[in-house]
Amino acid sequence: MTQAFRTTSGGRIDRKKAITFTFNGKPYIGYEGDTLASALLANGVHLLGRSFKYHRPRGIVAAGAEEPNSMVQLGEGATTEPNIRATQISLYDGLTASSVNVWPNVEFDISAINGLFAKIMTAGFYNKTFMWPRSMWMKLYEPVIRRAAGWGKAPTQQDPDIYDHMHLHVEVMIVGGGPAGLMAALAAGRAGARVLLVDEQSEFGGSLLSRKRQIGAKDEAGWIAEMVAELEAMPDVTLLSRSTAFGYYDHNYLCVLEQKTDHLPAAERVGKVRQRVWHVRAGQVVLATGAHERPLVFADNDRPGIMLAGSVQTYVNRYGVLPGKKMALFTNNDAAYEAAIDLQAAGGDVVAIIDCRSEVSGELVDAARALDIEILAGHAITGTCGGKRVESVEVRAIQKGAKVYTSAARQIKCDLVAMSGGWSPVVHLFSQSQGQLEYDEEKACFLPGTPRQAQQVAGALAGEFTLKDCLAGGYKAGADAARATGFTPKRKPAAPEIDEPDLSGIEPFWIVPGSRPIGEGMAKHFVDLQNDTTAADIELAVREGFESVEHIKRYTLTGFGTDQGKTSNINALAILSGILDKPIPKVGTTTFRPPYTPVSYGALAGRNLGDWSDPVRVTSIHDWHVENGALFENVGQWKRPWYFPKAGETMQDALNRECLAVRSGVGVLDASTLGKIDIRGPDAAEFLNRIYTNAWAKLGIGRVRYGLMCHEDGMVFDDGTTARLAEDRFLMTTTTGGAAGVLDWLEEYLQTEWPELKVYCNSVTEQWATVSIAGPKAGAVLKKLAPDMDLSQENFPFLSFKEGVVAGIDARVFRISFTGELTYEINVPWTCGRVLWEAVMEAGAEFDITPYGTESMHILRAEKGFIIVGQETDGTTTPQDLGMDWIVSKKKPDFIGKRSFTRSDTARADRKQLVGLLTDKPDDVLPEGAQLVFIPHSPKPMPMAGHVTSSYYSATLGRSIALALVKGGHDRMGQKIFAPLEGKTVTAEIVDPVFYDKEGERLNG
Repeated sequence: MTQAFRTTSGGRIDRKKAITFTFNGKPYIGYEGDTLASALLANGVHLLGRSFKYHRPRGIVAAGAEEPNSMVQLGEGATTEPNIRATQISLYDGLTASSVNVWPNVEFDISAINGLFAKIMTAGFYNKTFMWPRSMWMKLYEPVIRRAAGWGKAPTQQDPDIYDHMHLHVEVMIVGGGPAGLMAALAAGRAGARVLLVDEQSEFGGSLLSRKRQIGAKDEAGWIAEMVAELEAMPDVTLLSRSTAFGYYDHNYLCVLEQKTDHLPAAERVGKVRQRVWHVRAGQVVLATGAHERPLVFADNDRPGIMLAGSVQTYVNRYGVLPGKKMALFTNNDAAYEAAIDLQAAGGDVVAIIDCRSEVSGELVDAARALDIEILAGHAITGTCGGKRVESVEVRAIQKGAKVYTSAARQIKCDLVAMSGGWSPVVHLFSQSQGQLEYDEEKACFLPGTPRQAQQVAGALAGEFTLKDCLAGGYKAGADAARATGFTPKRKPAAPEIDEPDLSGIEPFWIVPGSRPIGEGMAKHFVDLQNDTTAADIELAVREGFESVEHIKRYTLTGFGTDQGKTSNINALAILSGILDKPIPKVGTTTFRPPYTPVSYGALAGRNLGDWSDPVRVTSIHDWHVENGALFENVGQWKRPWYFPKAGETMQDALNRECLAVRSGVGVLDASTLGKIDIRGPDAAEFLNRIYTNAWAKLGIGRVRYGLMCHEDGMVFDDGTTARLAEDRFLMTTTTGGAAGVLDWLEEYLQTEWPELKVYCNSVTEQWATVSIAGPKAGAVLKKLAPDMDLSQENFPFLSFKEGVVAGIDARVFRISFTGELTYEINVPWTCGRVLWEAVMEAGAEFDITPYGTESMHILRAEKGFIIVGQETDGTTTPQDLGMDWIVSKKKPDFIGKRSFTRSDTARADRKQLVGLLTDKPDDVLPEGAQLVFIPHSPKPMPMAGHVTSSYYSATLGRSIALALVKGGHDRMGQKIFAPLEGKTVTAEIVDPVFYDKEGERLNG
């Protein structure tokens, strides 16, 4: 196993530490410090995969996050990961990887036959091709397309790795550890600020890891080492390598993925954190994210062996690898010449430099000529030849303005093509932070404009493409960031002498015509290599009416995919600009969204898995419920007692017993989970008047009112009671599962719609434990616990509350009922919940007090026709549909949802309306969710008349009862309706939804 393309010396790899790995089942050798990509190139492996749509052979193009092609399946079994860039995989002993999106193998891929159908597989082809016959879409077209789409395979076993989350606050966060980022960290660190410096590579240095530079008395390696050593010695500076800032959000909140052990062999990762997501808040952010080199768009520019010139330079200088032995360079700028010079110095042969500029001169041009490298100015590559690796290029003299080049063609044999269309600053995070971009004609790229957040930009991101400018700009950005956060920067150090060539001189050249018009023949001009998008696809999209850059992106898939258009976006915009005959700035840009590079679900979840995936909330009485045999149900995040079975009881036996106890004696319920929101402020009453459908302005202190909330569309989304504690203070209760949503709703309106209202909302759900005692004997129990409290109807009427001492605890007692019986809800401080509960159980023992759970509560409220939001409502239900017109004010000038009640749709007679159902056979309990029909034997599909929302067996009534939403139900009382179930049809009568104590006499005991 020889590394035929490894240089004899040089690079930052450790040649004393050989590493064995396998790719597509074949063993290879690399060195510590390699990436999978550099090790494969060293072994002469150029074919890594196949393209997305046409399954053309594809190889390595870049050396970092901008790589569009070389995605592989990494690892095996439970730790396998799909679609990881070979350029970002640190080589470790025992690594296994394989090609994706190929069958049976990468060398012979059956799907390559797609290339024969390229003429019909254009942009949007699936929308235009698979339209007839319609019946075949679900049977054939969609399954085939889905099977062909995608790349790797997700693991099917449980992830054994450990992931972490960390939170950090710093004054200055710097993204990018290249020369500009290091200088920014130095300036901010010396000023005394807390600094976080993150970089996605395994070591700091950025472009200096790939280029040879003399900085003062040190070479690039010595300068990097000195800078890192000083920063590491600063106690308030944190350095994170192998860490990618993938998201930039509001208020300088950034998320960073640190790959802590991905570079280690599998055996060394066991028990260690694999990846960590850092959640960072920064006073100032310095973006020093560098720039990505752009490819040139020419015919068949996707063959393996066609790479970015700067990446060739990286493989030569950083990894000691010759990506090819005979290289042709195609460029429109001076900087690319350095790659040719470095390759030649490392033992390669540069057969020609094809420069599309008509006149070339300068230091690097002269250096190339001194090496006897042929320079073809005013020429372009108009085609390539080769199968699984480039073998030669076709070169023609440029004919300006021509759509077809007819000049004589020259064939140049080579096994490597290095291309450079210039540099695009990495503006992704700047764009995520809502910053606007500005196009620079001279530098032929988009640069950050005015930022929206507290940030600085530096280095190549700011258009500073020379090392001298990067160092100066980086230090200034770091100093400015420190100053903006209250620190005084130190005096700027003297700028070192820097030995670097002149890298200026770029002439944009967005697309190279061939010997035939673009889109004709078999040749393809690829713009987005990851998505197989060609220049012809963009032209076709415009012909079909798509001119917006965002529409072009979606129709052609340009800039989609895991690379987020890092190498394709600017070329696509420029080609679109030419087609539309508009300046590039007028065409606009697409939106860069997080994540900057893919992030695994494991990292996003952290340790919040299994039992930790969602918080489990329990009341202060929970342990008593457990000790006394309760079974629980999950309501939102809460564990609520479902029912309390005794030995030998079935669930229905227990429910019958609990319900009858409440109806005939007294029961006790833990209602602590109800949402509770403290609402204060001089405008609190007015606020509630707008939020609820009924009137609140005149509610008296000490009184309670039931209310419904609707969305703007007039549909019910929560209900509950609210008590007026003082002139400017209310206590609102909500459903258990809806508490957080209601609080968000209140805050949204206070902050965005009615900011003039002086109202303050605070969740107090977990500040109060609530014990509800219900039944005819509830008053007798409470009297024993609160002998000094006047419980008479005159002094303590329904829908009121009193404050006093209950069981020796300061308490607030509410007279409200969800059962229809005399009920007292006792609120005490959360920590006193169990003490109160046990006191209630002791006081109620002589009355055979019975604890009951949520299921019995549901039966009791259904007997009274009381709704549960989310069960009797489904987001399409108005108060009128529920038969609750009485709760919708006719006098208030406005409330949320009022105008929607004037719509013709909300007044339709055939709307689904709440009704009761009594089955013809009393023991038939309808399943909840059962569909209802008026005509039981009509042909399928049967027209649905509604559905069952709640259904129970009522021990009180000795029969089954149900609530349902039925079309026009309010006018169908006494009619029959049918529930077609599996194996039988159940008949029921539509009745009033109040089954028990319709007059409400039992509320007073």
